[in-house]
Amino acid sequence: MRTYLLFIYLSTLVFCFACNRAAKESSETPASQFWTAENSPEKVSRKIIDDLLSRKKYMMYEVRDVKAVHYAEVATAYGAAEISGYLGDTATIKKLVERYMGVIEDSIPNTANHVDANVYGVLPLELYKRTGNEIFYRQGMELANGQWNDTISGGLTSQTRLWIDDIWMVGSLQVQAYRVTNDPVYLNRAAREIDFYLEELQQPNGLFFHGQEAHFFWGRGNGWVASGLAELLTELPKDNPYYPAIVSGYKKMMDALLQYQSEDGMWRQLIDHKEAWEESSSTAMFGYSMSVGVKERVFYPKKSLNLPVKKRGLRSLNISTMKAS
Repeated sequence: MRTYLLFIYLSTLVFCFACNRAAKESSETPASQFWTAENSPEKVSRKIIDDLLSRKKYMMYEVRDVKAVHYAEVATAYGAAEISGYLGDTATIKKLVERYMGVIEDSIPNTANHVDANVYGVLPLELYKRTGNEIFYRQGMELANGQWNDTISGGLTSQTRLWIDDIWMVGSLQVQAYRVTNDPVYLNRAAREIDFYLEELQQPNGLFFHGQEAHFFWGRGNGWVASGLAELLTELPKDNPYYPAIVSGYKKMMDALLQYQSEDGMWRQLIDHKEAWEESSSTAMFGYSMSVGVKERVFYPKKSLNLPVKKRGLRSLNISTMKAS
């Protein structure tokens, strides 16, 4: 349950970040139409971050010989650092630094031999961006570079396993390394890896099988895909050789998702099964990814997309009204 809550937290944070930014940048629709003062993205985000910081222990990932802080906590803390930085909340950044400096000072294990362990690097690199602390830079870059210590055919990382989760696990880390170094080698790694996953796992309907032997359209798994594509598209230049294929795969996925959205704005645990339950983490990731696409001028919804803020007594958030700026 605690792991699931962290996924919800991650999803809510990234969606709140997208909503807050989109509303502030829109000259057409005031933010007050989307939420009340008590349910604003900033308020919700602060409650989530407070809960994360109140946890006395790190959630750990321990599967056979792989040990690290669990990627659910990593992704949640990454979102917390990003939105705190966006809000100029230096006090919260300081608290996040104190919490995750403990990973270093207390020698919390990270075997760095697996995609789910190396992804921890996105967090220290984000904290480095916010603070300039070289300790976090070295920690994050060691994990980013370590992802390519061994390669396989095509120059892909040996951590390639062809599970759709990896599009975010690999892509976001390499994009983060690019953001702090401005070295295109990291962006090209992410683009090459994601291009390969698009070729292998995206289906004719635009969605993604979880893996080559797992022929189902898992909601949260596709959420990792959407979020990973959004991360890359915020940085990938149009003249990159992988750009056409990646933006095409992104658009194809977003258009497909619109066809499977339920009437109340949610997506389901199995996206194409109406009998499956509505699932919040995938819904938030898809909303975030579509918002990024609108901002980056690569996604123009063919129909209105009403996200499920109305379930909490608020008006629905229509992405087609957001101004791409």
